[in-house]
Amino acid sequence: MKAIIFNGSLERRTESTSGLISNYLSERLKESGIQTDIFTLADSGIPLFDVTLTKTPLAVERMTQMFQNADVHFWLAPLYHGSIPGVMKNCLDWLEVTANSYEPYLTDKTVGLVCWADGLQAMQGINAMDAIAKSLRAWTLPFSVPILRSSLFHINDSKQISEFYSGKLDKLVNIATTKKIEKTIINQS
Repeated sequence: MKAIIFNGSLERRTESTSGLISNYLSERLKESGIQTDIFTLADSGIPLFDVTLTKTPLAVERMTQMFQNADVHFWLAPLYHGSIPGVMKNCLDWLEVTANSYEPYLTDKTVGLVCWADGLQAMQGINAMDAIAKSLRAWTLPFSVPILRSSLFHINDSKQISEFYSGKLDKLVNIATTKKIEKTIINQS
């Protein structure tokens, strides 16, 4: 199995929210023996979508190959003004170059969704990504991770994901890689 983590943020720092979540997911996937790539949008060189070009840009060719070769995707995005960043949508729009392929776009790929916001509206980003993934013929997981940014990290360590969200991210990885939703038994004492 091959996985791709699509970091749809423009943050480049490894200590950024998107960098820390990307690395957390990557470690969990690799622990499960899954080959994993992180596609960082900020470093990709993807140009603005332009249907008038006669030749597909090299960065777009690389991106479409990575996206189509992965069995499972994890899309990560901050919520900006009620939706995902426009550059993330622009990147996904480039999958149009695969329209005439035998299996165009992201046909039958599995996609896990993660979005964070400073308020409680991260689900808006999840809904936007869900609509895009389905338009690209992918299957979104029935479990996603909307994150309240102020609760993402441990109180004493701003680089370590809190137990609450690490549990949710672990569950997302488990569902994506096993296709099973298992009950979590909570010790209620």
